Amino acid sequence: MSNKKLAIIATQGTLDWGYPPFILASTAAALGYDVEIFFTFYGFQLLKKKMDLQVSPLGNPGMPMPMGMDKWFPVIGTAIPGMQSIMTMMMKSKMKSKGVASLEELRDLCIEAEVKVTACQMTVDLFDFEPSELIDSVEY
Repeated sequence: MSNKKLAIIATQGTLDWGYPPFILASTAAALGYDVEIFFTFYGFQLLKKKMDLQVSPLGNPGMPMPMGMDKWFPVIGTAIPGMQSIMTMMMKSKMKSKGVASLEELRDLCIEAEVKVTACQMTVDLFDFEPSELIDSVEY
């Protein structure tokens, strides 16, 4: 047990907001910290056995956009049918071309590094999550 500890709260379950808790946790664990991620509300999407997450530019107005789209897109872009799926596909493609690990890979890395993964019991009850929907290493 280390005397260095880090607690992270995961509250968002979109593709773009799923990366920070896993990147921070895996890095801290590699540096010798005892790490715990507490998942609550929409962060539960990151605990599902099969993640099918999308990018959400509405929740992230600072997201870099292709030239010329950066000013208006976060406001009206997601109102265009199918645009969120297109943006998700573009983001996944760019991440793959740059060699960025998937969220599943980062989550597995965290579990392998003994990052404690804790689910909020109130959220389980509120949204009627079944333990069978979530990864096996979740604690409540």
